[in-house]
Amino acid sequence: MSGDVVNLRMARKRRDRAEKEATAERNRFEHGRSKAERELARARNEKGTRDHDASRREPDGNGRK
Repeated sequence: MSGDVVNLRMARKRRDRAEKEATAERNRFEHGRSKAERELARARNEKGTRDHDASRREPDGNGRK
């Protein structure tokens, strides 16, 4: 029964700091790009979606694809 003693206040602070850092990293990624980069990424995503939808096969009347 000789486990390590953990200070809960310090453990909470460590956890909170890690969560804030993860949030900051996400925000840097999302908001750290220029307008041209954001528009290019949006256009590429839309084109990929259109291409994917265009290659879908519609089921025929027999219930088969």
